[in-house]
Amino acid sequence: MLSLLVFMPLVAAGALAVLPRVPDAAARWAWVAVAGAELVLVVAMALAYRTPAPGGLTFEQRVRWIPAVGTSYHVGLDGISLPLAALTCVVFLACAVYALREAHRPRAQAALFLFLQTACLGVFAAQDLVLFFVFFDLSIVGMYFSIAGWGHGDRARSALRFFLYTFLGSLALLVAFIGLYLASAPHTFDIVELAANPPLQGSPTTGVLVLVAALVGLGIKTPVAPVHTWLPPAHTDAPTIGSVVLAGVMLKLGTYGLVRVVMPLLPDAWRAAAWVVVTLGIVSALYGALVALAQSDFKRMVAYTSVNHMGYVVLALGAAGLAGGSAASAASGAPAGGAGSALGAAAASSQQLAVMGAVTQMVSHGLITAALFLLAGVLRDRTGTYAMGPGSTVSGLGRLAPRWAALLAVASFASLGLPAFSGFVAELQVFAGSIATAPVTAVALLGILITAALFLRALQHLLTGPARAPRGGFADLRAAEAVPVVVLLVLATAIGVAPQPLLDVIAPTSAWITSVVTPSATDAVAASVAAPAGS
Repeated sequence: MLSLLVFMPLVAAGALAVLPRVPDAAARWAWVAVAGAELVLVVAMALAYRTPAPGGLTFEQRVRWIPAVGTSYHVGLDGISLPLAALTCVVFLACAVYALREAHRPRAQAALFLFLQTACLGVFAAQDLVLFFVFFDLSIVGMYFSIAGWGHGDRARSALRFFLYTFLGSLALLVAFIGLYLASAPHTFDIVELAANPPLQGSPTTGVLVLVAALVGLGIKTPVAPVHTWLPPAHTDAPTIGSVVLAGVMLKLGTYGLVRVVMPLLPDAWRAAAWVVVTLGIVSALYGALVALAQSDFKRMVAYTSVNHMGYVVLALGAAGLAGGSAASAASGAPAGGAGSALGAAAASSQQLAVMGAVTQMVSHGLITAALFLLAGVLRDRTGTYAMGPGSTVSGLGRLAPRWAALLAVASFASLGLPAFSGFVAELQVFAGSIATAPVTAVALLGILITAALFLRALQHLLTGPARAPRGGFADLRAAEAVPVVVLLVLATAIGVAPQPLLDVIAPTSAWITSVVTPSATDAVAASVAAPAGS
């Protein structure tokens, strides 16, 4: 079933590519049909999902591929990858519906985005480092052609910059994967086997070097400051649905790699570098918000908020490493049943909460930012510009297009973390887990305040004032434009109001990652609780 989910879009893409007589309208609706079938399939898998044993997988498949180097076609899902696979299907279906009116080579675009969906799903399903790398690289290729073929502005330059930056990151990631392979005994690229017996334990120098390579590769993809500079031009010049996929799904490939690969396979190095990761998260959160506040281009502003929101994810994952160190030090040498044991258990709880918050934030950001980019695409389609503020020819759209204005207001409030939306649930967990471990991380809360200011400023510029728009007016949302945005925001609201179903899926895998990152703390706590006093 999982392989069908991953490869069905690729088969459809191949059919559209080799059948040149497929009419444009048929190609557009074929994309919608395949994307809809993917969503139905992933929902069926979610309903059939049963929590696996710690470190285990569901819907697992493994086939020999290149046995000489210890790699195989190994796929499976757990409580972290399943929500992200579902997010991928939702976002791509939203893009397919939005693109129903696309007039510029719609058949080629449908084939390209179906190919891209397979690449993204493949990353989330892969349980082998080589397979992970293959899908990771294919996603870069797909997005390059999306920007270069359907973008606007200086699209060739932006596409090239995106490709070179992210391909450089993938090469660094490959170096890290080879390092893990060479350090394992027996040599293997299998993620499950490597997590069961993490290599480079007791080799701090080599472990940190491999970690640095992985952080460079995944940090560029996330992106974190200061390796984020490819993102704003890529978003600004990408087509609307290209920006939706880039922000809604592809940025998660970087942070997912941190959770899936780096933390469980390099636990010692992760703890050693935790403060560096936390610092990167804080800098990204504050820098992204401040630079977004200075923008007069709405789409570019939303792009910078992605740096801000993904900074929260990085911050939480780094704090989990700090909590791991705290749990280990608190539990080791503590008297049985004493304060040290309680502190160790509390630190482990904070660590799990931070990881859960990071994964929830990935899902939340994907839904809300996808909606914002769809609304930004409508703005440019109607006016030919993303400009806002003094000197702009656009204002008072609240009167000209009340449906567009209402959805923009809802998406903006969701993005700034207002209660009743998924962003609030995510950020509450992120900061509760992080501040409990390192109170200094509270400084990143300023990012939420700045985000509120920048979205309120954008709403004032675009929705209030005299009603004016170039090109003879501003038609309100059509059905193909409104439906995807409404669905994305309804899902974000559902998670914000009733998050427990999502958290129940995420929690067991987060607990397992906690135990892998800090095995010494877990063992020590268990031992101190089990041992009789005074023994």
